[in-house]
Amino acid sequence: MDLAATVYEITRDWPRDELYGLTSQSRRAATAIAANIAEGYGRESTGAYLNFLRIARGSLRELETHFLIAQRVGVAPSDATDRVLAVADEVGKILHGLIRKLEATS
Repeated sequence: MDLAATVYEITRDWPRDELYGLTSQSRRAATAIAANIAEGYGRESTGAYLNFLRIARGSLRELETHFLIAQRVGVAPSDATDRVLAVADEVGKILHGLIRKLEATS
């Protein structure tokens, strides 16, 4: 959820003409990460949880891609992109570890 909050904070400064483009897509990807983790956990099944964790990991990669594109086209400054990518890297490591642990127990 911290990653999603950071994305919302950073994208507030993005150009208004990106509101329905990169801004919206980045925010959706960021919130989907936390939402899919929560939804999978709520299913109370290891298989379903693993599936939703993998979907969350996909949304994480999508978010990273949106920020890299935003930086390339001049929408996001590199310091903002670096900040998001650093947190995304941490979240990715946590997701990877959790997925591996759950796969080993199922």
